[in-house]
Amino acid sequence: MVAGEDVQRKTDIPGSQGAIKVTISEIAREAGVSVPTVSRVVNGRSDVSPATRARVEDLLRRHGYQRRPTGPGARAALLDLVFNDLDSPWAVEIIRGVEEVAHEAGMGTVISAIHDRAGAARQWMTNLRARASDGVILVTSVLAPGLHDELRRLGVPLVVIDPAGSPASRAPTVGATNWAGGMAATEHLLGLGHRRIGFIAGPARLLCSRARLDGYRAALDVAGVAGEDELIVPGDFYHASGFAGAGMLLDLPEPPTAIFAASDQMALGAFEALRRRGLRVPEDMSVVGFDDLPEMQWSSPPLTTVSQPLSDMGKLAARMLLDLARGVDPASPRVELATELVVRASTAPPRPA
Repeated sequence: MVAGEDVQRKTDIPGSQGAIKVTISEIAREAGVSVPTVSRVVNGRSDVSPATRARVEDLLRRHGYQRRPTGPGARAALLDLVFNDLDSPWAVEIIRGVEEVAHEAGMGTVISAIHDRAGAARQWMTNLRARASDGVILVTSVLAPGLHDELRRLGVPLVVIDPAGSPASRAPTVGATNWAGGMAATEHLLGLGHRRIGFIAGPARLLCSRARLDGYRAALDVAGVAGEDELIVPGDFYHASGFAGAGMLLDLPEPPTAIFAASDQMALGAFEALRRRGLRVPEDMSVVGFDDLPEMQWSSPPLTTVSQPLSDMGKLAARMLLDLARGVDPASPRVELATELVVRASTAPPRPA
């Protein structure tokens, strides 16, 4: 039971429809306690004194409280979609997919960002308990083990998109074939004749980042091209790190002839770094991104990139969550959707020496 949820009180008033709704706030006021305290009693929490628990339970019985059904087959009403940050266009694509499935199921969606801050995550969990969410989709974020335990204790199903690491919660996960995408992007540049290919990496803590880097290295190895550590520079998926990473690569004694950025936003940052140095794409430097955000076809030049089906990942995660809410386990605990190389005008053979 959550703040604002109705409870029902039976009545013998002639002509009534059988029940008068009483809010949790009224129960709390009559018991002389806070609304969260009543919610804790209803949800079986242990952090309520025996005297208070007895008083609240007596009032709930007298008012004929009936808890909202939450078992298998109960109709889902609310879904939580949690990001680390919301300042990226790829988040919009995932939201679009989740929202489509939620709308079809008659569900509401609550979107949150926890910014890797323990306090923000705890506040989100407090809010989650208050609204009795039917399930959580966690996107490239990490929750402390205690919060995972709390979700399990509350019986709230969890699905993870692009897990940061091996999920401690053993929750089902949805991702993309990041290793294959990293290999395809690098093979494309090798096929054009590039041999010094710079790589701007994503956050090392994320599995998807490490997989893209491993795909890059694998393609070089298969082609018999020696990988050089100086050609791999750090990034965080955002524009500024792409700009800085491209600058580091251009400052090498022997700069690369092509750059593979592990996200489209970093690729656009690399575009700007090249422009400021008077270099042209692709005549002076080829650039490949990763994500295939909708606006990449309108960049100048249009960006060659690896397309990952972000909206479809959101849809699949939402469908898996609905199944879990109905008590149906997913066919596979780990699903990866296929990536695809999209060749546009930002890549070309290297200039003759």
